[in-house]
Amino acid sequence: MNDRRPSAFDSAPGSLAGRALIAMPGIGDPRFERAVIYICRHTAEHAYGLVLNRPVDGLTTPSLLQKLGVESAIEIPPDPVMYGGPVDRERGFVLHTADYLNSDSSTLIDDGVALTGTRDILEAMASHNRRPRHAFLALGYSGWGAGQLEQELQQNVWLTCEPDEAILFGHDHDHKWSMALNRLGIEAHQLSSDAGRA
Repeated sequence: MNDRRPSAFDSAPGSLAGRALIAMPGIGDPRFERAVIYICRHTAEHAYGLVLNRPVDGLTTPSLLQKLGVESAIEIPPDPVMYGGPVDRERGFVLHTADYLNSDSSTLIDDGVALTGTRDILEAMASHNRRPRHAFLALGYSGWGAGQLEQELQQNVWLTCEPDEAILFGHDHDHKWSMALNRLGIEAHQLSSDAGRA
């Protein structure tokens, strides 16, 4: 975890913060094949988000907290640590429900969902009474420069949807992509593999 505070959310017109990107078939980048990415920030200068359906093989939240020296007062569920994206992969982020908020380090994104990238959220996750109702720990993030995400959307690389808690915090990672498509009334077999080109 890095003790740098995440950037504050900007509710700019046309911002996709708080929405999920759904990778189109044929995206051409194995890191994002069938990925669902929650957008945490989107401004004219840049955008970033966390992949919601890529567990890191062999790494669980309790094992990582133990490695980081976070003492636990409870038995932490063996949830997988997630691959948030290819950028800054040594840096940790926790996406969580906004029943936990630290005024100094948490960023409220949208509709009761927040992001915290400092050690206090790890300590809260390991506590009896400060633990958020839902949370997951991710390493790295997915980022776009100025205009890059908008260009990819115009090229039909991504669809967007309003995620629910099952997509954000559920454990059925194998089906989150099809679940996100279903929120748009789309079945996976209806999509052409030629539609998305990164």
